[in-house]
Amino acid sequence: MNISLVGRHVELTDPIKQHLNSSIETLKKFHLDIISVCAVASANERKGKTGVSVEFTINLASKNSVVIKQNETDLYAAIDIAIDRAQKALRRMHDRDVDHHKVGINEVKALSNGHIDIHEAADKEEDEIVPVELELYKPREVADVLEELKESGKMFSIFLDHEGKTRVLYKRNDGRFGLY
Repeated sequence: MNISLVGRHVELTDPIKQHLNSSIETLKKFHLDIISVCAVASANERKGKTGVSVEFTINLASKNSVVIKQNETDLYAAIDIAIDRAQKALRRMHDRDVDHHKVGINEVKALSNGHIDIHEAADKEEDEIVPVELELYKPREVADVLEELKESGKMFSIFLDHEGKTRVLYKRNDGRFGLY
């Protein structure tokens, strides 16, 4: 891992460099093939307030670069917060790589000691369609549906009459019944 430390309008003393190096070394624990880390510390003054900003650019092999920017009044605080944010981002990338391991058919066979027949399991997984004739589609008399509606306590019933029309028998608010 290549580490480059740059100070813009900020003098990087030996204790600051040591703190940056030790902080960057903590990023190795995620095993993400870090190619290089560039840390840029710069002084900034906005609206009369002085402060520092730290920017970490972490280049990873076969992944996008991670860029973390942090503004604070204290350089050490900015470094610590930026490193925490970088660790969080790298932890997410590491967890995504580890958690999304796909198990193949050979691993499943090995776990079951070879007692699984693939063709038999595939046959069990296929859906079987059984045709069922619903009562809804049988022609019915209005009087029969009215008696059923009174006994059941339902608010409405949908049915086909003998002419093939879809009808709705419903209970009205005044206690009588209506028919569409």
